[in-house]
Amino acid sequence: MIDYDKVISDRARVIKPSGIRKFFDVAASMDNVISLGVGEPDFQTPWVVRKSAITALEKGRTKYSANAGLSALRIAVSDHVFRKTGVSYSPDSQIVITVGGSEGIDICIRAMVNPGDEVLIVEPCFVCYAPLVTLIGGVPVAINTRAEDQFRLTPEALRAAITDKTKLLILPYPNNPTGAVMPAADLEKIAEVLEDTNIMVLSDEIYSELTYNNEKHTSIIEIGDMAKRTIYVNGFSKAYSMTGWRLGYICGPKPLIAQMLKIHQFEIMCAPTVSQFAAIEAIHSCDDDIAHMVNEYNIRRRWLVNALNEIGLECFEPLGAFYVFPCIKSTGLSSEEFCERLLYEYKVAVVPGNAFGECGEGYVRISYAYSLKHIMEAVRRIGEFTQSLKKEKK
Repeated sequence: MIDYDKVISDRARVIKPSGIRKFFDVAASMDNVISLGVGEPDFQTPWVVRKSAITALEKGRTKYSANAGLSALRIAVSDHVFRKTGVSYSPDSQIVITVGGSEGIDICIRAMVNPGDEVLIVEPCFVCYAPLVTLIGGVPVAINTRAEDQFRLTPEALRAAITDKTKLLILPYPNNPTGAVMPAADLEKIAEVLEDTNIMVLSDEIYSELTYNNEKHTSIIEIGDMAKRTIYVNGFSKAYSMTGWRLGYICGPKPLIAQMLKIHQFEIMCAPTVSQFAAIEAIHSCDDDIAHMVNEYNIRRRWLVNALNEIGLECFEPLGAFYVFPCIKSTGLSSEEFCERLLYEYKVAVVPGNAFGECGEGYVRISYAYSLKHIMEAVRRIGEFTQSLKKEKK
């Protein structure tokens, strides 16, 4: 009889399951639950994108593409990134089309991090970074951000975290789960800290199209010579509402992209071809669709932030992505206790802040990628819950 405990690798064993999926899976098994837990747009993929995929299927365009992706898509990505940032990447040697932004993050870490290398991870953040670093023997080092700094990375915190073992900084802005952004002036200070080091940056900008209050997104690749030390990760899931199409891309210096392409070749072969044809159309035709979605998100964002503050859950104003990150410390409950009781007693699913790093304790993540009707009902129930907690204290 096989002893599976002796088969499982030590690195896989220490990784915890996603705290996001835990609450989503429980909510999915219950009736009448309003789930505001998963970061997935509630809009349909634009019709012109779906039509392009249908045409590709009808014409039998279902074979492997080049490992790096369809040439036409890499050209479109190059043009798109240049239009947004002013930074030029060669479609032939500096861009790889990946299976979602997630694969791009994975092969970036694999290509640069050796066992024992330290990777600085700005937290709270999406759940995948630290496990991917751990799996290859790297050492994840959290840099905690604070609400009083609007959850931005400060140069002082970065400088204090750097050691002679630091290899990579993961910079996830606009941020999931906080909705924080990094304006150009803040990025310039980060660039100054890194200037005389050999530290690389993985800039995860999957939410770059989703910013509010005329807050134009600035990429760190726009700052000085930072493009020379940055792997730029983006994709189609969030801005184009194409989560299930599983398509992203990485851009960066030619020597590093060459190594990442090798890993991609052996790990994936190529991204889904039909999705690639659809993505070409998305880049060329969907600016208006993005603008419409951003406008709708903004309406929900403004209503939700005001409503949470009114019921006593202090919430700073997020200027990016589609999440709010209210503080629940006033309730006296931990993040997990708050979320569990809210789910089982009032049937609203949100995600505990500590799922995104220890400094997320005392907060919860609420997604507004849902209809305003559902958000309003969820907040009504959250308000009833917080009032019941006040009565318990008396």
